Amino acid sequence: MSASPQLIASSGDSLREAFGKALTAAAADHPNVVVLDADIAGGTGVHHFRKAHPDRFFQFGIAEQNMMAAAGGMAATGLIPVVTTFAVFCLRAIEQARLSIAYAKRNVKIVASHPGLDVGPDGGSAQALEDLAAFRAIPGMTVISPADAEEMAQATRAVLAFDGPVYMRTGRSPSKRVFAEGHRFEIGKGQVLREGNDVTLVACGVEVARAVEAADLLAKDGIAARVINMPTIKPIDAPLLAAASKETGCIVTAEDHNIHGGLGGAVAESIAQTNPCPIEFVGVRDVFGQSGEPEELAEHYKLTAPHIAEAARRAIARKARP
Repeated sequence: MSASPQLIASSGDSLREAFGKALTAAAADHPNVVVLDADIAGGTGVHHFRKAHPDRFFQFGIAEQNMMAAAGGMAATGLIPVVTTFAVFCLRAIEQARLSIAYAKRNVKIVASHPGLDVGPDGGSAQALEDLAAFRAIPGMTVISPADAEEMAQATRAVLAFDGPVYMRTGRSPSKRVFAEGHRFEIGKGQVLREGNDVTLVACGVEVARAVEAADLLAKDGIAARVINMPTIKPIDAPLLAAASKETGCIVTAEDHNIHGGLGGAVAESIAQTNPCPIEFVGVRDVFGQSGEPEELAEHYKLTAPHIAEAARRAIARKARP
């Protein structure tokens, strides 16, 4: 368990920049890693890798389907391709990701920046609110959404060492620091960030910091919320969720994604098979987004800390019913 984190508003690295720097630093230990880009290296963070290793950087232009298919072929030769583009453009190439990568059991890492409402002013057409659901449904695909720059750096190293296809979200905006350097990321494992026995808040990505803030709000009312960071959506940490369900009796999930098919769906599926309890879902409620600043959009679509806290109160009320 981590100590109760103190959130720090950061003007430093976004998740995409943390990824690009970590990938570049890890390249020496992984000489078979190559990066595939769809003409947006500046937006995904891999401009760092391009500068350091131009001979291992492949430019595909705006041709994401070709890029995904080529990654599968490269992996067949023993390379470890890291495919990078915006999350919404990964959806354009879902068929190739399914057949050329997952179906063929290729060791490819798909890393998507600009997910969810974090895209902000680019608007609803660019805000991927379905990507976790789409990639989670592909057999054999591991799905990851780190919470801050420290966890992103560790997750980058972990996925390079992992044998198998991975889909990982980064992020566009400067992130709030959740973890100290002593934090340890492990694929398939969640972490309890704060103990509590009244309700469990399970979050991924940018929502982890908001869940910690929500726990602070609940504490002022005498409600002890357990906060779980769940960076691996698939395979999800079923034992940790089962224990939380049994010990707190209700759960709230929070994600920058549609409430259907993402973290909330994964948690509900897991809990249904172990220790069912009331669950409230915080996320975008089956609508497309719109243009605006990320924090404004998060408030509009009720993804911020006060809304997570309110969902927790609803969950507690439900578990108290006969």
